[in-house]
Amino acid sequence: MDPKAAAIFRDRGIDVDEKPGLTAAELAEIIGNYDGLAIRSATKVTRAILDASDRLKVVGRAGIGVDNVDIAAATARGVVVMNTPFGNSITTAEHAIALMFALARQLPEADASTQAGKWEKNRFMGVEVTGKTLGLIGAGNIGSIVASRAVGLRMRVAAYDPFLTPERALELGIEKVDLDELLARADFITLHTPLTDQTRNILSRENLAKTKKGVRIVNCARGGLIDEAALKDALDSGHVAGAALDVFESEPAKDCPLFGTPGFISTPHLGASTSEAQVNVAIQVAEQMSDFLLLGGVSNAINMPSLSAEEAPRLRPYMALAEKLGKLVGQVVGEDVRSVDVEVEGAAAELNMKPITGAVLAGLMGTYSQSVNMVNAPVLAKERGLDLREIRHDREGDYHTLVAVNAGTEAGPKRVEGTLFGNRAPRLVKIFDIPVEAELDGQMIYIVNTDEPGFIGALGTTLGAHKVNIATFNLGRRSEGGEAVALVAVDDPITPELSDELKRLPGVLEVVPLSF
Repeated sequence: MDPKAAAIFRDRGIDVDEKPGLTAAELAEIIGNYDGLAIRSATKVTRAILDASDRLKVVGRAGIGVDNVDIAAATARGVVVMNTPFGNSITTAEHAIALMFALARQLPEADASTQAGKWEKNRFMGVEVTGKTLGLIGAGNIGSIVASRAVGLRMRVAAYDPFLTPERALELGIEKVDLDELLARADFITLHTPLTDQTRNILSRENLAKTKKGVRIVNCARGGLIDEAALKDALDSGHVAGAALDVFESEPAKDCPLFGTPGFISTPHLGASTSEAQVNVAIQVAEQMSDFLLLGGVSNAINMPSLSAEEAPRLRPYMALAEKLGKLVGQVVGEDVRSVDVEVEGAAAELNMKPITGAVLAGLMGTYSQSVNMVNAPVLAKERGLDLREIRHDREGDYHTLVAVNAGTEAGPKRVEGTLFGNRAPRLVKIFDIPVEAELDGQMIYIVNTDEPGFIGALGTTLGAHKVNIATFNLGRRSEGGEAVALVAVDDPITPELSDELKRLPGVLEVVPLSF
């Protein structure tokens, strides 16, 4: 990695060690000493590497592809995985265009022939790219750059990308088509998609047979998108006029069936290999990781919503409130939660809602597992089958800002609401439709009782007998003589024995020790 990355970490006060060339065993042995890991494509961040550290918070990939990182394992451990999707975009797009020209004019073969002392001018009859149809498989960041360059070359561009909107296609000046139509029409095909279960061997033997005879194919994206054996057969038969690969199923590619095939051009994964790109991705990964470790900012994360370093300070009090509300619901309702609605109104409705929702789930799911954070909480919630909704209200309520968590249970909805005092101090304002103002902090007791005279005295006497000091006492009731709620902050944890004794007090319906 370019040394500017380490310089950025050090300039921002983060200790950094540069250790290129580590084996998997060597990395596993030392990874427990680090909060962050910055890598290129050669380092494999496997489940075993992740399991070797309880401290790791973020993995930063200087580049686009993250197939060398076990995303599922990282997410399960609450480790944020970031990449730098824009640092080498232009470089990779330019390499694809260069390979397309090399195929069109047979440049490598013509160069080898000429330098061998031959002058085979009539042998190398090329084709123009002007007026030809370029088929893009993937029209994301890099694909869209290729599209703009191709349009500038007066090519017609047809793109297959399930996520490409008609508006974006119109903006790029390209046509959105399905895969079969692209294969049938394209004179050149270039791939710009990640390697997933859906895209693996997207140019299979069957799909290669659907291509236009004489097509030329370029892949600067990921190995595994093309069936290499089938591509060789298509080149040998003349159905495919030429192919240029910068990436391979197995890298480093030392024994590829395509090597030596007429019409085939190869480069050793050079898509991002320009001095500008190397510097760009190093700077970006260092800045992104520093923002996360120091400020809580999340940029270009694969497994977590983005949160800019500028947003983080403003959102932090809301996230603290949301996590406390989630913890309250999780501890009081327990495992009976079937669905969760996260609602915001007032000033909260103007903010990025994803981190607030993540904090609610982290608090809620933290009651079931000690290793939960905002990264893995949504996954755990999905595994439990929780239905999740985000609701943003434009209305102005009783408070200038409000966050509500509405948990669906078999017994009906359980709703809690909170606000910020002074725009920074989280405060509960309603629990299960009963107004109660309370700070959710430290050790507390949640008590539901019948609203009758003498209860508060009996509660205080019982706690005093166990030498448990009351810090704050917050009360609310549904109606006079009806159901009442007490949230009592205490200086010491509530033992099971004390909890059982409190449950036996006259009029007590429910007792739940809480911890925040």
